Amino acid sequence: MNSIIYINGLPNTTLPENAMTLLSHSFKVRYLILAAALITCPGFVNHANAQKAFLVDLNSRTAIDLGTLGGSRSNASDINDAGQVVGWSSTAEGDFHAFITGPDGVGMRNLGTSGDRGGYASGINDAGQVVGVGGNNHAFITGPDGRGMRDLGTLVGGGWSQPSGINDAGQGVGAFNFNVAEGNLYAFITGPDGMGMRDLGNLGAFWASSFANDINNAGQVVGKSGTAEGYSHAFITGPDGMGMRDLGTLGGLYSNASGINDAGQVVGSSYIAEGGEHAFITGPDGMGMRDLGTLGGGSSYASGINDAGQVVGYSFTAEGGYSHAFITGPDGEGMTDLNSLVDLPGIILTSAVGINNSGQVIANTNIFISTIPEPEAYALMFAGLGLIGFMVRRKKMENLKRY
Repeated sequence: MNSIIYINGLPNTTLPENAMTLLSHSFKVRYLILAAALITCPGFVNHANAQKAFLVDLNSRTAIDLGTLGGSRSNASDINDAGQVVGWSSTAEGDFHAFITGPDGVGMRNLGTSGDRGGYASGINDAGQVVGVGGNNHAFITGPDGRGMRDLGTLVGGGWSQPSGINDAGQGVGAFNFNVAEGNLYAFITGPDGMGMRDLGNLGAFWASSFANDINNAGQVVGKSGTAEGYSHAFITGPDGMGMRDLGTLGGLYSNASGINDAGQVVGSSYIAEGGEHAFITGPDGMGMRDLGTLGGGSSYASGINDAGQVVGYSFTAEGGYSHAFITGPDGEGMTDLNSLVDLPGIILTSAVGINNSGQVIANTNIFISTIPEPEAYALMFAGLGLIGFMVRRKKMENLKRY
């Protein structure tokens, strides 16, 4: 059975139901469940202000709205050291297209799409090569500065492929499946410049799904994979994607690795023994998983890391409600609410998704608090989102042994 799901906030009707389960455990998809809910319930908030992307400069403590491609929504996915940002945005015609900006987030440019259903960009390297998904559900790669989109296809010529990251050599990583009826996902890596897609395998069970989320300049890949015990665990590979290794957990049953720096420090999230899910960081080469804690709430999720070991992600707070974007100091020390470092009246940065080596962070907000018109609508929206969250958590627990 196929389900309507959201990949990076965009509707996709071609993936099988069990693929949705694995994808929903990945950070890049999970933090956008809220965005998807808001997209499908525009009556609750001012439609023009429901979803925006920002570049936050930690040195000047300023934030700039990246704008849109003419529509009302945008979402950032990745940033390089020049401050070029990629993601997706709605157009004036209501379509969703991949975008790239110039340095420091200035000047959003439409990358277009392959196929007829829109697309999004998920990763960028320091040369400005971009990877993403086109309207044909195939991975694409561009040349420098986002010029010249090329279809990467899939490993076996059928199904779909979804890239998540790219290193400076142009090696892309992500996942593919064989056809729309076949449910398993398979982590992949490409050679330089996106050439030669290769299956990375999994953590010891021939039937298990796997998903690659990020890659560093040594070609070390991180993501998650099903294990022989039936649970999904974070993994790291050696250089050029060779030799997948289980990173374990923080005491719970599940973990996912979402980012890696050039020292091999890995970040992600893991269930803890006491319940809930916490962001983690490791030492070099993925050694020694450490709990980063939360901003006072029950759960936190790390999404990106720079070479100094500063981590970004999102966490729930003691006050409840929306998640808040966070940033840490070097080596993951001292989780801080990103909203406390910038002045954005009426806006909550709900998730930070990337940080570069220049001290620039990309963050997304899913609502302008000042634009909620009525208390009744406010309460109803939170009730609906609470139900979505409950359904996602219940679905996750039901499927732990499957993945």
